[in-house]
Amino acid sequence: MFSAIARVFRTPDLRRKIAFTLGIIAIYRFGAHIPAPFVDFPNVQSCLRQSSGTEGLLSLVNLFSGGALLQLSIFALGVMPYITATIIVQLLRVVIPHFETLYKEGQAGQARLTQYTRYLTIALALLQSTTLVTVARSGALFGTTGIAECEELLTNSVWWAQLLMIITMTAGTGLIMWFAELVTERGIGNGMSLLIFTSIAASFPSSMWAIWQAKGFEIFLLVLAVGIVVMALVVFVEQSQRRVPVQYAKRMVGRRTYGGTNTYIPIKVNMAGVVPVIFASSLLYIPVLIAQFNQPQAGEEAAGWVAWIAQYFTTGDSPLYMLVYFLLIVGFTYFYVAITFNPVEVADNMKKYGGFIPGIRAGRPTAEYLDYVLTRITLPGSLYLGLIALLPLIALATVGANQNFPFGGASILIIVGVGLETVKQIDAQLQQRHYEGLLR
Repeated sequence: MFSAIARVFRTPDLRRKIAFTLGIIAIYRFGAHIPAPFVDFPNVQSCLRQSSGTEGLLSLVNLFSGGALLQLSIFALGVMPYITATIIVQLLRVVIPHFETLYKEGQAGQARLTQYTRYLTIALALLQSTTLVTVARSGALFGTTGIAECEELLTNSVWWAQLLMIITMTAGTGLIMWFAELVTERGIGNGMSLLIFTSIAASFPSSMWAIWQAKGFEIFLLVLAVGIVVMALVVFVEQSQRRVPVQYAKRMVGRRTYGGTNTYIPIKVNMAGVVPVIFASSLLYIPVLIAQFNQPQAGEEAAGWVAWIAQYFTTGDSPLYMLVYFLLIVGFTYFYVAITFNPVEVADNMKKYGGFIPGIRAGRPTAEYLDYVLTRITLPGSLYLGLIALLPLIALATVGANQNFPFGGASILIIVGVGLETVKQIDAQLQQRHYEGLLR
């Protein structure tokens, strides 16, 4: 293992790619701590210490930005606008036929879709930065009341100062997109995935230190042991797949024989990835957001539905919230898998090239069989996603950790997924040069 790692750094091309990737990551993390113009940085840091890590509505975005959101830095929005734009463009392929046509055109069409994703990312960054500056100006960013520092986060609230903050944060999102593309072209791994990985991994030390300080060394060791077990289970499930065998008939073209090969269709247990968790979290934020804009004035009582939402959907540690969250993840998993994997299209492609599943007729019976397999293998995948997503909420209710508990939810899924993919790419490049990978 150590000799393989030494081979990585002895290979000039691979060493140069890794160094370039690490340099971009360092610049990205440095920018996450540079405050935007007209931000009262001491007040922001004071509010961060007093908020105890409960960020309410903005917890998910803060997680994907590596803590830069609540620091109101130039990279405050992080990669969240790009993630949202990518999901929207992917879903629009089902609604807009032109997008599906572009996707099927190959590299040229997908380049057009990528360009649309960039434009949508900038538009979403403008919208999200405007919302963030408005919330920061109102003093409701940290969800704390009665603290003077948290109500005075900006040194200047005139319109041109707010406009400059919005432009700066939007430009920061564009710069992050450029960083990601540079890493993809000249570094190792997928650039945007690695930046997300870095943002989430940056919150691990502070989360674990908070558990140590709040609950002591014994609970810290227990959480660490549970985290290692959870990570091993996530790796096992993420690598699990159902292999549907496929055979291709032999064809004679002149004197040559084509086809006659045996292969398989890999259907992963978790085909949806982390997207259902993001969908469910975003949907559950909507009632809280509506209730926040209907808060009573001083001396008035809150409406019944506002108080009910504040009681059950704000903190995330209520059984009702957990149940709704779990059911939404299961539902969104089936929804997203149905969009991304089309059994009819796969069956048609197999029939076109002379492929068939042994014992299953080509065409419609093949599509029905693939749909049968997909429906049943998605069930354990959706239950697995729901349980992993509930881990931070269970930790919040029992251990007292914050909602960005490192060993659960979207964080552990992204950390494991990106880590496995990056290691596979390094291993593939080693095999190209030395005929040996990281493991002999």
